[in-house]
Amino acid sequence: MCIGQIGNLLPHVVVPAVMVQYLIPLWGMTNTQAGLLASAYAAGYMLAVPFLSSLTDRYDARRILLLGSLCTGLSTLAFALFATSWLTGVFIWGLAGASFAGAYMPGLRALTDRLETADASRSITLYTASYSMGVGFSFLVSQLVADAYGWRWSFGITGLGPLIMAFVAWRMEPVLPIPKEGHLLDVRPVLRNRPAMAYILSYGAHCFELYGFRTWLVAFWTFVISRHQGGSLPDAMTVSFLASLLAMPASIIGNELSLRFGRASAISWIQVISALTALSIGVLAGGSAWVILVLILIYAMTVPADSGSLTAGMMSYAQPQFKGLTLAMHSTVGFGLSALSGWMVGLALDSHGGTQEPQAWLAAFGVLAAGVMLGPLALRLSKNSRT
Repeated sequence: MCIGQIGNLLPHVVVPAVMVQYLIPLWGMTNTQAGLLASAYAAGYMLAVPFLSSLTDRYDARRILLLGSLCTGLSTLAFALFATSWLTGVFIWGLAGASFAGAYMPGLRALTDRLETADASRSITLYTASYSMGVGFSFLVSQLVADAYGWRWSFGITGLGPLIMAFVAWRMEPVLPIPKEGHLLDVRPVLRNRPAMAYILSYGAHCFELYGFRTWLVAFWTFVISRHQGGSLPDAMTVSFLASLLAMPASIIGNELSLRFGRASAISWIQVISALTALSIGVLAGGSAWVILVLILIYAMTVPADSGSLTAGMMSYAQPQFKGLTLAMHSTVGFGLSALSGWMVGLALDSHGGTQEPQAWLAAFGVLAAGVMLGPLALRLSKNSRT
C-alpha cells in the first residue's frame, strides 16, 4: 500500500514543481492566479471526497481505490494533452484532485479494514508518511523531466504512477464494510463526535500549513538563490526533494512522541514549534541563505510531524459504522483548507510586492504560521482526548 501510495502521488505536485519556471511566464499568471491553479487540485478533492469516502461505508474500499487511481492517472495525462491556459489548467487540475479523492482516503480505509487493531497506529502513520515520500519523488521527477523534455512531459510521465496503486487494489482480498443505515452523506453522527472532530479540525490547520509550504517552496527558494548570485547553493529541485523526504521520518517520529507523551499534547507542541519556525523563516527571508536553508529543513520536519498522529487520532475515535463518513469529513476539512492556503499565500505575496521582496515572504510565512496555530485551539474541543 505504501508503494502504491508513492505511485499515486507521483503527479501530486507537478503544478507547483513547474509553475515558477514554465507555467507562470507561459500563461502570464499573477501569484494569486498561480496559487489558485495549484489549489484547484485541493478544491477538486474537497468537492469529491465527501461522496467517495462515504461510499466506503457501503462498498469495499478497494473498488473505489482502483477507480480513483485510474482516474488520477488519466486526468494528469489530460493536463499534458489539453491544458493551454490558466482557465483550462484550473479545470483539468481540479479534475485530477477530484480523482485523487477516490484514492487517498479510500486507500486508508482499504488498509485499516485489513489490519488488526494493535497494528493500526503505526501502520496508519507509515501510510500517511509515505505520502510525503511520494510528494518528494513528484517534485524530483517533475522537474527533471521538465528540464529535459518540457513541462508537458512532466504530466505525461507522472500520470503513469497511479497504475501502481491500481494494481495493488486489484490484487487485494475483498472485505465488506459493516452495514450502515441512514443517508450516505448525513454528517450529523460525525459532528456529534467531539473527540473525532477535534482531530479533524486540527488536521485542517495542519493541511493549510503543509499545502501552502509545498505550493510555494520552489518559488521561495528561487527567490533566495536570486539574492545570492554566485553562491554554491543547492537548486530548488534538490531543496524541494530533500524537504519532502524529511517528512516521512518526521511523521514517524511525531507518532512515537504521541504514543509516549500523549497524542493531543504532542500534536499541540509540534504545531506551536512549526508556527515559530515559519515566522523565523519569514523574518530572516532577506538574510543568510544558509541560515534560511537550515530553517527550511527544520520546517520540513515540523510541518508533517503531526500528520500521522492526527489521522490516527481521528481513526481511534471514529465509530465503526461511520468510519467512511468520518474519513470524508477529515479529508473535506483538510483539503478545503489546503485549497484556501495556496490562494491566500499567493494573495499575501502579491499584496506585499511580489516574490522578489523579503517583506512579501514574511507575510506569506505569517499566513502559514497563523493557520497552523488554529490546530492546538481545535484540540481543546476534546476534553477527554486519549493519551
